Amino acid sequence: MSEPTASADGTDSWHRRLHHTGHDRLSEDTAQTPGMRRYEAISGARNGSRKIWMGESHIAPAMISGDHHHGEAETGIYVVRGHPVFVFLEDDTERRVETGPGDYVFVPPYVPHREENPSPSEEAVVVLARSTQDGIVVNLPSLRAEVPELDRLIAELTQDAG
Repeated sequence: MSEPTASADGTDSWHRRLHHTGHDRLSEDTAQTPGMRRYEAISGARNGSRKIWMGESHIAPAMISGDHHHGEAETGIYVVRGHPVFVFLEDDTERRVETGPGDYVFVPPYVPHREENPSPSEEAVVVLARSTQDGIVVNLPSLRAEVPELDRLIAELTQDAG
């Protein structure tokens, strides 16, 4: 039986080693927002990823994070523990997305939001996945802070749809 040979079409370039980050090896060396702690697991700097960032966020009991957005990154959130609340503006009114373990939340690029943990005793923990290799965080003075990139993105999407 002969050994497999590298293919001429380049598929062998995908056969590189996997990277494992144990739960006890997460790094706090990533962008932070007051009121919560983020822990990086997968990133360009840690693992050489090119299109994804993953990590965890821990929100202490009775804590409210600072308002922020994640730049150009789309963010997927999976709730592991607790009942975090995600707050954003819609038509200049605060909207609250109340969640529990097993729920998913999608945060579009540039959308200002914050996390709240209404529990007086239980920490909330979520897993984060972002569409960039860096954990982009832009802290804001309020949900109503001007985000010109969001205005441009909305204008582009509206134009594309029309």
